Amino acid sequence: MDAHTIERIAEFICGDGADYPVYRSGSELTRFFHRVGFSNFKHDGSTRKWWTLSVLQQLTENNLQAVILRLADPKEYGGNEEQVRRAIEQLNQILMIEGLKTDLDGIQPRIRPVTPQFAEKKPDLKPLPPPDFLNLKLEPGLGEILGERWREIQKCFAGKAYLAAMILMGSFLEGMLLSVMQRFPKEANTAPSAPKDISTGKVKHFAEWSLSEMINVAHECGWIDLDVQRFSHALRSFRNLIHQYEQMAVRAFPDKDTSEIGWLVVQAAANDLANRLK
Repeated sequence: MDAHTIERIAEFICGDGADYPVYRSGSELTRFFHRVGFSNFKHDGSTRKWWTLSVLQQLTENNLQAVILRLADPKEYGGNEEQVRRAIEQLNQILMIEGLKTDLDGIQPRIRPVTPQFAEKKPDLKPLPPPDFLNLKLEPGLGEILGERWREIQKCFAGKAYLAAMILMGSFLEGMLLSVMQRFPKEANTAPSAPKDISTGKVKHFAEWSLSEMINVAHECGWIDLDVQRFSHALRSFRNLIHQYEQMAVRAFPDKDTSEIGWLVVQAAANDLANRLK
């Protein structure tokens, strides 16, 4: 699983915030992992999220699936229907970009594969003009490259090369985000979700950030709005189709409609980021 997906599962387990069905203290985290079947883990008094994340990172894929199944299990919530509903709803938001979904077969939780989707409806966005890349005070040569990527994406649409368009969109978005981060490093490094090295506790160098982490920090810094953040995560999952075995695994084949949604989101993100650069 993607590192960001595992981090979101850790947040879900801890239960900080109104979106999650239950809050778990340090001792309750220990009991949770014991209920899954991992009696060797005991909370050590450290920050709950990072401790939980470190536990998840030690698990095999099958053991991680066991954790997810327990999170969707009605027994975990004493049969409380509202908590079970919220748990499955939140889990599926997290797992969608991995091509997975949880549901119940009677009272037994299960995990099954699904095709990742952006949304049932297209976002209410209108085509926007491209930013003036040459006047954004970017690194020498970067403006020309971004402008050429923009034109290449349009050529992909004209040639009905929709998979290639999605891959280029993800690459373009990453370049724009990184350019803003490099212009405003203090804002990026002090954002709540700025990725930290677990061994040192220090924020990682920008070159080590994933696209997922860049998207979340951009939203926390106010560079892109919430809708653009969420759709950008879906676009990121399609960018991973550059790997043939990934496409075989998720069985995703972007078409004209899917690509047009991605393009509208990229345009909105690019113009939001350009406004910050100005």
